[in-house]
Amino acid sequence: MASPTQSGDRSSEFGRFWWGEAVSGLGSAITSLALQTLLLITLHGGAAQVGWLNSARWLPYLLLGLVVGALVDRVRRRPVMIITDVARAALLGLIPLAWAFGVLTFPLLLIVILLFGTASLVNDAASMSFVPRLVPRGQLQRAHARLDGASAVAQTAGPALAGVLIRVVGAPLSVLVDALTYLFSAVMVASLKGVSEPTANKPAKVGARGLALEVRDGARWVYGESGLRRLAVSTHVWFAGQAVLLVLVVPYAYFQLNLTPLQLGLVFAVAGLGALLGASMSTAVGLRLGTGGAIICSHSGTALGVAIMLVAASVPTGWAGAAVLAAGQLCHGWAMGTSNSHEMSFRQALTPDELQARTNTTLRSLNRAVIVVVSPVAGLLADRFGYRQTLAAAVAIFVGSALILALSPFRRVRVD
Repeated sequence: MASPTQSGDRSSEFGRFWWGEAVSGLGSAITSLALQTLLLITLHGGAAQVGWLNSARWLPYLLLGLVVGALVDRVRRRPVMIITDVARAALLGLIPLAWAFGVLTFPLLLIVILLFGTASLVNDAASMSFVPRLVPRGQLQRAHARLDGASAVAQTAGPALAGVLIRVVGAPLSVLVDALTYLFSAVMVASLKGVSEPTANKPAKVGARGLALEVRDGARWVYGESGLRRLAVSTHVWFAGQAVLLVLVVPYAYFQLNLTPLQLGLVFAVAGLGALLGASMSTAVGLRLGTGGAIICSHSGTALGVAIMLVAASVPTGWAGAAVLAAGQLCHGWAMGTSNSHEMSFRQALTPDELQARTNTTLRSLNRAVIVVVSPVAGLLADRFGYRQTLAAAVAIFVGSALILALSPFRRVRVD
């Protein structure tokens, strides 16, 4: 896809920021597969260890997210982004180094990923709230759509590239590629000299009590009279359905549809293509339906996509089932690619600069709390009632997420 710097209406600052996000996103997609291969093959782990590794990756968002948002709102965000990118590169670099010296163990890997997740939390809080300083309010949706497009390309190409790297240099050294992408991102952010940024958002409140009050202010903004509450609740419900889907898709494909790993890999590649298509179309959809209409349409599209996935169990197994499952994944990917830029632009357009990081981390932390709570319940329900019945429940949850917005004035919202 074309880089942002090729369009005259994009600032050179956003172009460099985009390249940093795009390249590091590709590295993250590579590491996602490389780390699991490293754990399962090199360290002879199992599914339980993979679960603990994933928990370590997202645990900082649950434990520290609200506090980190308040802290990031106190300081300049560009230095935070540079420092955390370098920290992530160094932490990932420890993995192949420990492997080379024969001291890489599962507990060590767990500690590295926990620290990596913490650095990522801080970086996310700073980078998401930095975009409004790079582009005008009216261009926020387009800016996020471009970032979503880069993410979709990474989701599609990353796993395939990871497979090649793992075969050629092995899983531990494949992780080193991701470390280098974070260094590239740090260089890109460091080059953003023309961005106006306050010296700091000086806190009026100090100490632990003052920090708690700032965290409270962020939560009050999201769920108070800011206009974000209905979207926040709908998003929490959406993440409940997504948690069910993430737990069930792989076992459903293997045990219900009898797919091979190759077939399932191609199915997930189609989902990435759907996300790229959705990100490419998101601006046009928003112009046609408005911000609220685009988000409602995308949530409805997710419900439709999961319903199509259910149909896959009614066709012959093998490539026919894979094709139907891929059609559902394409629809779901399109919905996610379409929705995110509109949700982000709506939130950021309504939120003052001094609350941007707190708003983002409040929502991200609570969304991940939903995943942590719902995921084990989804697994138990699938074992008790079956994959199809539990996926049908996910369809109902996604429909509910869309109705929360559709049956309210939110459907007429536009961000201009």
